[in-house]
Amino acid sequence: MTTVASSFRARGRAPSLSVERQLWSDGHQVVVGVDEVGRGAWAGPLSVGAAVLPPDRRVYKVRDSKMLTELERETLYDRVAGWCAAWSVGHASQEECDRLGMSDAQRLAARRAIEGLGVTPDRVLIDGNWDFVRELVPAGATERLVKGDARCLSIAAASVLAKVTRDRIMRAEAPSFPPYDFERNKGYPCPQHKLALRAFGPTSIHRRSWVFMEYLPWNQQRTVRQPTLFD
Repeated sequence: MTTVASSFRARGRAPSLSVERQLWSDGHQVVVGVDEVGRGAWAGPLSVGAAVLPPDRRVYKVRDSKMLTELERETLYDRVAGWCAAWSVGHASQEECDRLGMSDAQRLAARRAIEGLGVTPDRVLIDGNWDFVRELVPAGATERLVKGDARCLSIAAASVLAKVTRDRIMRAEAPSFPPYDFERNKGYPCPQHKLALRAFGPTSIHRRSWVFMEYLPWNQQRTVRQPTLFD
């Protein structure tokens, strides 16, 4: 039988504190790792996690949230939250995603996450190529890391905190919308989710400006149906 512990051991190389240690040695005391989840979902919020790690303590088995099962993330959540010197998760609602567009919605969620830390960042480490927090911190205070969630421990911690927080929101919403199977798909496209949309249309927590809305059969403005999105 595969256990959580054996599953963790099979993950290969863990993210490290090498980037944070270099910044700490350079005198940057508050180093914040940032990661987003929910950008590709069709329903629910877009969420951004921010995590400040202490230099003198370590929690093991932390990985990029995408590399962990739901059980593993839930197992780690309280340990990671208790380990962080400060952490926060900011959200942009589905209405804000529609009204602002995804780029500005992500900036808004990041602002809420960073403000929720209660500390002023000296440096912010961001997963990926896009610096969506540049306008929130002093010039030159951000560093982009490609595959940062797999390489950088503070980003990995932020990804776990953001993912578990958002997943819990979607599981709480699931009983209100049984056909959509939000408890399992968390608002991301999957066959059951697509089937429910085709049958019942969008819920109050769907992002109504998304392109998938154009292809729903209930949409009277649409003239040519493209069933391949659902078949």
